[in-house]
Amino acid sequence: MTLLFSPIDLAGKTLKNRIVMPPMTRSRSTQPGDIANDLMATYYAQRASAGLIVSEGTQISELGKGYAWTPGIYSNEQVAGWSKVTNKVHSAGGVMFAQLWHVGRVTHSDNTGGVQPISASAVAAKDVKVFVDTNGEPGFVDTQLPREMSKQDIENVLVEFRQAAKNAVDAGFDGIELHAANGYLINQFLDSQSNARNDEYGGSVQNRLRFLVEVVNAVSDEIGSKKVGVRLAPLTTLNVTVDDNPEQTYLAVARALNDAGVGYIHIAEADWDDAPLMSVEFKQAIRKAYSGVLIYAGKYTKERADEALAQGWADLIGFGRPFVANPDLPTRLEQGKPLNSHNPDTLFGGAEQGYTDYPTV
Repeated sequence: MTLLFSPIDLAGKTLKNRIVMPPMTRSRSTQPGDIANDLMATYYAQRASAGLIVSEGTQISELGKGYAWTPGIYSNEQVAGWSKVTNKVHSAGGVMFAQLWHVGRVTHSDNTGGVQPISASAVAAKDVKVFVDTNGEPGFVDTQLPREMSKQDIENVLVEFRQAAKNAVDAGFDGIELHAANGYLINQFLDSQSNARNDEYGGSVQNRLRFLVEVVNAVSDEIGSKKVGVRLAPLTTLNVTVDDNPEQTYLAVARALNDAGVGYIHIAEADWDDAPLMSVEFKQAIRKAYSGVLIYAGKYTKERADEALAQGWADLIGFGRPFVANPDLPTRLEQGKPLNSHNPDTLFGGAEQGYTDYPTV
């Protein structure tokens, strides 16, 4: 047995293995209302053999919504919908965190009730498209120029994150993960090229990470810091959110999250073919800066996962796309069984096909 199949403690739970099902948008919430449903409950429960499941990105408000058909967690109906999911996952022996999501500028007013998007600064996400469903006519449109957030806007979003964390626990989640990666709102404050502010939220590294720390403090005050995880993507350039000195910035973030006592950091490595590699030295520096649980995700195989765990800079490993087509992925990895391939045409939207109908061994 390798470390990948050994237990580990997280947020008062003992995870049965080190395999994480990371957040993956599947766009199958019930409309109208962006409500988690029975089909989603079946999908997640099928994958409850993972040590930890992190839900798909779940918007904390209507203004935080970037794409049509993604679920929310700010209405009573949404909380009730997610309760169906967590009940079924727990009945299957799983542990599940909710990923809380505000997309900031990566949206269009068709997804936000006609309201102009907000961001750290009035800087557009150029050449980025988002999925909308306008009067039953789904399609892709360009993102819109956001409005720079005022101090009151920041306060409002902190309240929304705090309420969303409470809602998640009320819905039965074992904790929450803040989406601070992939070019969404928190990431827009962190990275230098998307943050042009000249107040206490912009400029220096410490100023740019202030919003993240305030969000972490808000949700920690509500549910406890050990039930809080944070997803980061130091080297990705998704949604054209880029930092000029990612090692400096993200080591500072790791130290700040260590001081805040969060339960885990979840690092999404760039995973496209010519993506920049995250060096082992960078990973070891993060390990030195942060003493909690570290999750890494990004095209990992069982062999790469074993190596990462053995070297000590990772504690759990996320397997994204393999979980789409292999609901019993931990069993397949442990037994050396071949993996199903996913159907890319059924990733977003639809019903059971390509969602809950993949075979197990």
